[in-house]
Amino acid sequence: MGRLFGTDGVRGVANTDLTAELALALGSAASRRLGSGGERRVAVVGRDPRASGEMLEAAVIAGIASEGVDVLRVGVLPTPAVAHLTGVYHAEFGVMISASHNPMPDNGIKIFGPGGRKLDDAAEDRIEELLGAGPGHRPVGAGIGRVLDADDALERYLQHVATAAPLPLDGVTVVVDCAHGAASTAAPLAYRAAGATVIAINAEPNGLNINDGCGSTHMDVLQHAVLAHGADLGLAHDGDADRCLAVDAAGDVVDGDAIMVILAMAMRDAGELASNTLVATVMSNLGLHIAMRREHIEVRTTAVGDRYVLEELRAGKYSLGGEQSGHIVMPSLGTTGDGIATGLRLMARMAQTRSSLASLAAPMHTLPQVLINVQVADKATVAEAPSVQSAVAEAEAELGDTGRILLRPSGTEQVVRVMVEAADEDTARLLASRVADSVSEQR
Repeated sequence: MGRLFGTDGVRGVANTDLTAELALALGSAASRRLGSGGERRVAVVGRDPRASGEMLEAAVIAGIASEGVDVLRVGVLPTPAVAHLTGVYHAEFGVMISASHNPMPDNGIKIFGPGGRKLDDAAEDRIEELLGAGPGHRPVGAGIGRVLDADDALERYLQHVATAAPLPLDGVTVVVDCAHGAASTAAPLAYRAAGATVIAINAEPNGLNINDGCGSTHMDVLQHAVLAHGADLGLAHDGDADRCLAVDAAGDVVDGDAIMVILAMAMRDAGELASNTLVATVMSNLGLHIAMRREHIEVRTTAVGDRYVLEELRAGKYSLGGEQSGHIVMPSLGTTGDGIATGLRLMARMAQTRSSLASLAAPMHTLPQVLINVQVADKATVAEAPSVQSAVAEAEAELGDTGRILLRPSGTEQVVRVMVEAADEDTARLLASRVADSVSEQR
């Protein structure tokens, strides 16, 4: 059996892979690892709007309370809000129930430690060990954990995220695609409070429509809306609102790489870019590295996953990092990626410079990039197969120093991702297809 925790918590099809029994056991095990002690302890639990979250929330809370830990239930809120509130409420740990950008049948459980920080591998491994050990000595009577609703949770988060826009956004018109997810209430409120004129779309979650043809994985919806409304920009969030991608006034996508370039230059100009360094993953386009080199900003590269970006940010005490997918982390604003904070900071840069989003993104010239996801039965075995490695080596030799190839197993699905960058799209597509075919032959 493989490791239960992936790069972003425990994830799978709700009620098949991620069952109520497993959720209860995870709540119990997390309480024993993170919430043990003689005095009364507290955990924060939040979720996105997907229907299975109701069931899993109840199970997680039951597991936590059974170990004598009190629960503050914050309801439907973005992942960064749950992380922030874990610190604000001085909780021992926090739990977010969400599968982020995944389709509705999936769900996931993310666990934050004290202060809202993501757990390291050792803590996750210990929780997994405790799962196998079964329940310990459980309290009775007054020792059982109590469950309270945190009625001020949204307000506290909005007060916090407002600091991302230090000047009014008057005159900025933005379309925000909330993906029928956790951003549906919080994002429009945050952007309006900062002074922007907000047109919210896909902000009516019913438990079944999250990420369904909308949000950061379906940018065409936002592109059309920005053009239809004549807006200055559009912002797209994913199901749990820890991502933000953008669209400029002409309807062109501004991805996470371009957003990082914009924010890195803004923070550099404000003297806020620690060690003059940006942290990015291996998935960031070569164009980002070229743009940052031109601006004399160093780039530190990590493995894929915002947890690895976070680790590098902490280790180097850096102030900005992120992923091409739109996870942007600014430690001064939170302990994890925050799509709403990113949107506010992006619009603040537009307001400060009186520039369009397109002009701010101009330094980033994206090399053609092709990404192919191949479904497999065993991602680790397939990725290491000799024939696959040989196909990768041949593609690398053909690219030379004009591009690059990256093959990696997904951290959350049984998928092997093949990414190729080249000087032209035809070459990138040809080589990516060739390597993807070698992966498909192994499944």
